[in-house]
Amino acid sequence: MTTTEAYAAALTGAHTSRQRADASALPAPTYEEALAIQSLVMPALGAVSGFKVGDRVDGPPVIAPIPASRTLASGAVVPVIDLLGIELEIGFECLTDDAPDLRNPAQSFRPRIVLELVDTRLTGRELDPMTKLADMQINAGLILGPALENWDGSDFSTVNARLICNDRTVIDGPATVPGGSALANLALFCAHVGRHCGGLHKGQTVITGSLSGLEYFPAGTKVLGHIDGFGGIGCTLG
Repeated sequence: MTTTEAYAAALTGAHTSRQRADASALPAPTYEEALAIQSLVMPALGAVSGFKVGDRVDGPPVIAPIPASRTLASGAVVPVIDLLGIELEIGFECLTDDAPDLRNPAQSFRPRIVLELVDTRLTGRELDPMTKLADMQINAGLILGPALENWDGSDFSTVNARLICNDRTVIDGPATVPGGSALANLALFCAHVGRHCGGLHKGQTVITGSLSGLEYFPAGTKVLGHIDGFGGIGCTLG
């Protein structure tokens, strides 16, 4: 069994059983293997509701699909195995099945506030970057909040944001999109996604990186987020 096949089997089993798989005996995949693993695992999870993207200084970007079965509306109760990571982000919902025109982004996308849910399906060792990438960049789902109405296509760099998890204020004030430009991250994704996991389609949401960092919380946590101009978003970890 190849590295790609071994990871795909372990991850598919972990998704199905909701029990983490032991990755201690598996070598780290390459970038190309990590994307191939995603492509093998995703059919077992169903339709794709969106993608996450992140820049890499030493190569092509992080790209990972997000399952529609784990994409929920604001206010949802989210099941938790033990701890779940929470990130407040800006996403871009695709409005067309045609090739997006990033010279006029408001014609092809609308921004919306989102919460990314984060967890790994693997255990047994500290996960290296390519193993995380193979594991959908440890995405565990997405909460969709309201869209920004009457967007004129202008970029987002630093925004006023708030994220409160029970009595813990994670952020409350100015927050900067990773790399300083949400549209640059969107363009990076569009330039590299191609037909990966089906490619980008109308109704899918591309998320552009955490405004709040990554912190983990247990079941029973009430999550409340806000970005000025977008409004509020929330979920409860069940």
